[in-house]
Amino acid sequence: MDSLFHGQGYATAASHRIFCDRCRLRRWLDVEAVLAGSQEQLGMVPPGTAARVARACEPGRIDLASLASEFRRTGHSLVPLLRGLAAACEAGSGEMVHLGATTQDIQDTAQSLEMRDVLDEADRELAAMTTRLITLAGTHRDTLMVGRTHGQPALPITFGLKVASWLDELVRHGERLAQLRERALVAQLHGGVGTMAGFQGRGQELLADFAARLGLGVPVVGWHVARDRVAEFGTTLAMLTATLGRIAEEVRVLSRAEVGELSEGWEYGRVGSSTMPHKRNPERSEQVVLLARLARSAAALGVEGMVQEHERDARGLRMEWVTVADVSHYTLAALAILNEVLAGLQVHDERMAENAASVAEFLCTEALMLALGERIGKQSAHTLVYEVSQRAQSDGRPLRTCVRECAEITSRLSSTALDDLLDPARYVGEAGALTDRAVAHARLRPAQPGAPVPPPPARAEEGVPS
Repeated sequence: MDSLFHGQGYATAASHRIFCDRCRLRRWLDVEAVLAGSQEQLGMVPPGTAARVARACEPGRIDLASLASEFRRTGHSLVPLLRGLAAACEAGSGEMVHLGATTQDIQDTAQSLEMRDVLDEADRELAAMTTRLITLAGTHRDTLMVGRTHGQPALPITFGLKVASWLDELVRHGERLAQLRERALVAQLHGGVGTMAGFQGRGQELLADFAARLGLGVPVVGWHVARDRVAEFGTTLAMLTATLGRIAEEVRVLSRAEVGELSEGWEYGRVGSSTMPHKRNPERSEQVVLLARLARSAAALGVEGMVQEHERDARGLRMEWVTVADVSHYTLAALAILNEVLAGLQVHDERMAENAASVAEFLCTEALMLALGERIGKQSAHTLVYEVSQRAQSDGRPLRTCVRECAEITSRLSSTALDDLLDPARYVGEAGALTDRAVAHARLRPAQPGAPVPPPPARAEEGVPS
């Protein structure tokens, strides 16, 4: 992720702004300053303490780089920073720093703030993607293409309906992200074993003020070893990224030369191969699929972290420092890359029509079966059309020819009726209405924090590490 050469494929400038050594230490200092403010508000520390602690937490007051050796020497993840903060405080206020709190209180609360920043960025990217898909679905509402099951031609659909499926799934992810905020973004301030014993009997009052200042929720009890919130954060992002992978995989497969229905945008200077100069590979789509796999693996480790011992267990906590950052990097990178793909996506509707025409008759066997079934019964019609269509494929003959040679069919359906039934454009069902429904539903999705509201659909086409 930090590679100067390849890092842009695994992280974004935004994810690097959220996760880095200095970012993390600064966030811990910010939480300590807020804690001092809440304690002064409740009269738990002398007047003026909060202002002095806040000044000591300002950038440049503590030499963060000089703490590296102390972190190694002490083997503790927070104490060297606390000592640096205490030394930077004026008038003895350093003695009031971190009063009654435990290390994990500060680090869990800061991690909740990191997770909030990730969700804010994900919402922005998701809103942009939703807008693009609304436009794409509207533009191609009636664009005929082959619907495939098991990788084989099945029935006719429209490209608009395919996009509507992507759009509808992403809307549900937007809802999940909103619900996740309520459950996962909470403060932690419960002391060494969750009893609040170090807060002079005012722990719950202190927690409420502390959480309010940070814009976080108030948990019912401490969650030092109850890690379901963090696990849900990871699994929700992994699910979102899996959907991005599904979309990207569809772009990748449909861009094969023998299919040729979609292709990534291409700019002069992009290179697909060191030995085959002609190559234009769908590498951005491939990268999104890769990121979906990586996110799923990272989220699994987050679930593993739910199994902890007694009242605190650093094994799970320190695993989260890896998994929360990793799944966030992968998700934000996947969102950014797929947004880039969708912004430049080329839809070859003529090729979609050609592919549908090449297998047109076989796309319409259901239509033929149902029409015939009105006369001889559905099961009997299925058997008859099965025999005719399988014989046509085995003999390499046009289905239309085999159908017209079958007296059991021609005696019941006229030549004109057969022509209509074997036209795939006449058998897309309610694809257009379903596409409209998905677009309308997506437009009604309420904007999340930091996310722009998608504009009305139009009937026209429309990430570097620090």
